[in-house]
This record gives sequence, structure tokens and C-alpha cells, in this order.
Amino acid sequence: MNDTGIEGAEIVVVGGSSGMGLALARRLLSEGAHVTVAGRAAARLEAAKRSLDDHPRLRTAVLDLTREDEVAAFFGARDRVDHIVSTAADIEGAYQLLPDMQLSAAQRVVESKFYGPLLLAKHGAPCLPPSGSITYTSGVAAYRPAARGSVVAAVNAALEGLVRALAVELAPLRINAVSPGWVNTPIWEFVAGDARKATLEAMAQRLPAGRVGRPEDIADAIRFLIGNGFATGTILHVEGGHRLV
Repeated sequence: MNDTGIEGAEIVVVGGSSGMGLALARRLLSEGAHVTVAGRAAARLEAAKRSLDDHPRLRTAVLDLTREDEVAAFFGARDRVDHIVSTAADIEGAYQLLPDMQLSAAQRVVESKFYGPLLLAKHGAPCLPPSGSITYTSGVAAYRPAARGSVVAAVNAALEGLVRALAVELAPLRINAVSPGWVNTPIWEFVAGDARKATLEAMAQRLPAGRVGRPEDIADAIRFLIGNGFATGTILHVEGGHRLV
């Protein structure tokens, strides 16, 4: 592997059945990589396969990254993995003011965005070559928290701490994260519901970039971190200037 291409690489994308992960899978396939998209829902994985034209270098796998037995079995069955990416997040019910917050919803966020990434590193790192990498997704909420977003802000910040620690512990493997801003993906159905369109348009007017993000913006950033052999312990902010306003 080098910094100029990923042709022939074996890349696992957890949470790749929609949004940013799906855009990344499409990008990686276009560059000649072999991609395994993993997620919990078989129906969504089938939809992802159709969206990606059932590409011959695409595989799918049902995987709940919060279950250690499943994560261990998944990597135990891999002959080879060069890079691991996680864009998975379960935030359903988590965007609530504290009086309405259900602990079970908060726990799902922690499991999907902290414990899950931890398990991916624990069981995935032994499969990676010294030139391999693990890339996570945190989020701008860690820097610009809002009312109703306390749990998501805290978990994103915790994940970024994990990235820095793992970059030291697992060296020379490279461990990084992309921190997206507001990106127009299906996750906004859980965040804003029927107000999704108006909420995103209002943010677009605030941002220095003049728009909210697209899944492809985040895919580009993850692709950079996969391919740059000198980036580790890095949080790459791709948020249209959100931290400035």
C-alpha cells in the first residue's frame, strides 16, 4: 500500500448501507478496492447492493458492531483486511432534552459510537498489516453542542479521545477520525423529523461554506485518511466552517 492508490485493497466499511458509508463504498469501488459493507439490517444491505449495482468487488455482511461475539467472528473469518472504517451510529431517540431522555436511547449511542469502535479495534487490528488503518466518524457536536444533543456531543468527544489513545497503542497502524458537520443524510429523520429540510436550509445560510455537507464530502475525507501514510491520531474536520460560527 502507498499514498497514491488503493487498488486491490480489502476494506471493511461498517455502517456502509446508507449515507456517508454508502458514498464511501461507491468511491472505494471506483478506485479498484474490494469492499465489504457491514451493518445490522439485511434489508438495508440488500438495498445498498442494488444502489451499488451489485458490484463484483462488493460483499455485504450482517454485523452488529456492539456485540463482541459477532465482531470477533466477523474478523476471525477474514483472510485479509487492509483498512477498516466505521460510520455507524444509532442515535434514534437520543436527541431529547434531559427531562425526556430515555437512558436506553443514550446507551445505544454509546454502544454504537464508542463501544462498537473499541471492539472493531480490539478484533480488527490483529488482521491489519502494519500499513493498515482504522478510521472512525465523530462529529461537530463535540465542539458545537446544542440543546437536546448532550449525549451525542459527549460520545463524539469520547471517541476522539479513543482515536488518540489507539494511535499510540496500536502503532504503526494508523487510527484517525473524520468529524463531519451537518451532512444531508437519512440520520436527520431522527434528529429533526418533518423539520429536516427547513433545519438544514437554515444551517446552510449560517455556514461559511454556504451549504450543508453531502455524503461525498465525508467520503473524500475518509479516503484521504485511508491513503495518507503520515496521518495518525488525527481528527479531520469537514464541517463547512461550523466551528467558526
